[in-house]
Amino acid sequence: MKIGVFDSGIGGTTILNAIKKLLPSEEYFYIADSKNCPYGEKSDTELYEIAKANVDALKKWGAKIIVIACNTATTKCIAKLRQDYPELKFVGTEPAIKLAVATNAKNILVMATPGTIKSERTKALLEENQRPHQNIQLLACPGLANTIELNLPKDNFNAINKKLEELLKNIKKPDVIVLGCTHYSLIKNEILAFFPETILIDGNEGVANRVQKLLH
Repeated sequence: MKIGVFDSGIGGTTILNAIKKLLPSEEYFYIADSKNCPYGEKSDTELYEIAKANVDALKKWGAKIIVIACNTATTKCIAKLRQDYPELKFVGTEPAIKLAVATNAKNILVMATPGTIKSERTKALLEENQRPHQNIQLLACPGLANTIELNLPKDNFNAINKKLEELLKNIKKPDVIVLGCTHYSLIKNEILAFFPETILIDGNEGVANRVQKLLH
């Protein structure tokens, strides 16, 4: 089976690797859309046109399953993409709030792009899953995905750490951090340096499991 994956750059490779680990024999196409990074700061209309162009390319290459390896593009575009491309199967990525809540942690921090933080889907995930004793803080991280995209390939961790310090300086140590952007999964060690022993959760394995179920 041909499987297509797209994201605004290198972040979605974390999901691609998780899928390939489960399904090593399939054929993969990956679009690293660095030109349009970050997706999380685009308007809804602009983001849908970007997502549609990526889907058209993956469909042309023969992909039957398309993985949106971006939380923002999933929350804002997947419903319309499913409507416009009924012949394709879509798997999305969303903040792993349900997994974080299931740990029964008292203090949870959700780090994501501004677009994901403001989305109706994130709001719904909180309403569906948050328990009365839990404090869930939403942290919009403008510019972090782009900082990772530009600096990680050059091993320029100074720029990444400076950006993290700016975003996290007033945050009290959480018990669990939800990494609500696939780019953030690439800098787990850097985030843990600010909050040692905190549990980091992303949705990569969950996405891979959903792709596996679709194939079967």
